[in-house]
Amino acid sequence: MLEQELRAQPRAAGLRLLEAAHDTGLRMTARLRDFQVKDLLSLTQFFGFRTETFSLAVNFLDRFLSKMKVQPKHLGCVGLSCFYLAVKASEEERNVPFATDLIRLSQYRFTVSDMMRMEKIILEKLCWKVKPITAFQFLQLYHSFIHENLSCERRKCLNFERLETQLKACHCRIMFSKAKPSVLALSIMALEIEEQKLLELTEALEFLQLHSKEYNERRRPSCDLINRHMNM
Repeated sequence: MLEQELRAQPRAAGLRLLEAAHDTGLRMTARLRDFQVKDLLSLTQFFGFRTETFSLAVNFLDRFLSKMKVQPKHLGCVGLSCFYLAVKASEEERNVPFATDLIRLSQYRFTVSDMMRMEKIILEKLCWKVKPITAFQFLQLYHSFIHENLSCERRKCLNFERLETQLKACHCRIMFSKAKPSVLALSIMALEIEEQKLLELTEALEFLQLHSKEYNERRRPSCDLINRHMNM
């Protein structure tokens, strides 16, 4: 997974351009991107979709925005199209809503045809790579490994739903999209272990840290940012 994660990730340079852009109403900015992701999170929660679906939608959106110059007036169509692609790629077919329902719930004025055209453009720009490795997958993997090193009484202290909540909050801030999925997931895990004072997990955590090539040099900044964001 570590070798595969970079094959379908946002361009850091493109994300930095969004962060540096001034909010004039004519250009895409990090703030507009963050608002759009929060809207996608609301849709995820409304339909009861999995966190993996949300992570996938954010991956699609960030990859597209980091490649293309998108006008703010088109962001809603781009965002909802990324979300719909993620839903169709991740959820069971019987749970996939109609595009008309998504548009109606989101209160957008574009049509289903507009959305279908946008989906095609997005897929082409993403080179049809719709199964990227996400931070959610790493979080699942790390949690499963760490959980085995806890006693039955202590396992409730490392709650996966809490880790998911932290990941979703991170997805809502563009700064975290510049981190490799493995680094972001391991930073969230390390911060939770530290906060819960699960000292018996030190050895298992160190093993994962060594396994992640870039973790040691990036973990502290990532943890500090996550900690600061959670306490805002």
